[in-house]
Formats: sequence, C-alpha cells, structure tokens
Amino acid sequence: MTVGPLVTTDWLAANLGRRTVRPVDGSWHMPQLKRDARAEFARAHIPGAVFFDIDAIADTASPLPHMLPGARKFAESVGALGIGDRDLAVVYDTRGVISAARVWWTFRAFGHARVAVLDGGLPKWQAEGRRVETGVPAPKPRRFTARLHRSLVRDLAQMRANLASRREQVLDARSHGRFIGTEPEPRPGLRGGHIPGSLNLPYDQLYLKDGTLLPPDDLQRRFEAAGLDPAKPVVTTCGSGVTAAVLALGLHLLGRETVAVYDGSWTEWSGRNDTPVER
Repeated sequence: MTVGPLVTTDWLAANLGRRTVRPVDGSWHMPQLKRDARAEFARAHIPGAVFFDIDAIADTASPLPHMLPGARKFAESVGALGIGDRDLAVVYDTRGVISAARVWWTFRAFGHARVAVLDGGLPKWQAEGRRVETGVPAPKPRRFTARLHRSLVRDLAQMRANLASRREQVLDARSHGRFIGTEPEPRPGLRGGHIPGSLNLPYDQLYLKDGTLLPPDDLQRRFEAAGLDPAKPVVTTCGSGVTAAVLALGLHLLGRETVAVYDGSWTEWSGRNDTPVER
C-alpha cells in the first residue's frame, strides 16, 4: 500500500482494519498550556491507536526538550508500541496537524518512509462523528529497525557553519512577533529575535479553519510570500523542533522531500551566549 505524506479521515476510516495500518497519537503541548496529552489519549483516541510520547522517545539526557534519541532507543521504543518495519504509521494529534508533523519527521529521520499524517487530526475525526476508544492499549511488540538519516537533521555546528556559507535557507516557524523579538519567548531565559539571515513563516499560516492543511497551490503561495528560493535547500526551525516539522511537511507536499529540521531550534540557539541573534 502506497500513500502520500498526508491522508484524509475518509481514507483512515476505510483502512483502519488493515493489520499494517497503525494509528499513532503524537499529541504534545507546551508546558504552560497545562494539558496532559497522555491522559487525553486515555480518555479518547482513534481505535487501535498507540501513544507516541515526544518527550519520552527522546534523548532524555539532553538539557534541551525532546531532542532526537539514538537509533537503538527509537527502534526499541517504536517496536514496543507494536509498530513494525512494514507498518504504515498514521500519525495524528489533538490540535489538527502540529506535533503529529514532528512525529512524522522523526520516523522519516530514522529511515521509516511508511508514515503519514492524518489531515485535521483528532478534532476533524471527532467532528465527523467517528468512533473513538478509551483506555490504554497493550500492543504486542514488533521488530522495528532504525537508522538515522542525517540529511534530514541539522545540529548547532551545521547551523553555525551555514551563517558563513548561506548554502541553506533557514525558515523559522515561530510567530512574527517572536521572530522579530517583540513577543516574549514562552521558555524562560531565551533571547528574542532569530538566527541571522533566516526567513519567517509562522506555521499556523499553513492551515484552513478546520485544521487541515492548505491545498498545494495555496501552500506554494505562502512559501513564496515568505521569500523562499525554490532553487536552494531549506532548513526549518522553530522554538524546539516541533512546529518546524509542520513547514517541512508542507514543503514535502510540494515535492521537496529532503527538507531538514534544526532539532535544537531556538531553545538551543538563543539559550547560548555565543550565538548571534538578529531582530
């Protein structure tokens, strides 16, 4: 079964019974929202779904939030969720298409191309009156293989080097106010502003009112309006590497399949005293 990076609720409803189709709840919320994504999953999730904890399936030794884990930890964690090498992971979240995009990118970064995002997520699924389940599943572990594809990930050293080379365009998914330093950062101790030379396209400009992503032509116009050069490679960034993946997903839908995400994002860059900041 071959699908694109985005599937509809109709598609998932029609294919939910297939053994190799694995719904994955990738919900995550900023701490100040005081929402418990795992508890919300237990109260209502798409039938057969498992919960992917972005903060647990991560490098928990890092002081930065939800940095990518090692390949071995990712393979063990995903296999424990009952997802195997041949399975199609269909990722959704409880806000539309936000943290689901981060999980989608994470699967791809570890070499698993059989992954898609549910357009509109759980809100659209429930608005259509579709069935949900409660409780916490106990999936049977399956064999999952992971190998990091470094072409889809950027680290601090690479972002520093790019300041001089400007080989890659840097596209920031944060709000315009945060980008220019007029809005406070949600995480304490971070400077306002952006990586010098970067462009800005707030991730929420890629959605329709129902939480689904814009049609391709409209996505294209948004990226063009942000000043993106279609001939140059792109790295996306945000506050902590979550909404940056929304931009990566949007670009993937337009045929740009090798967009990298700066995993540490603004939390790492702005949290240091040896990195330049532009406003």
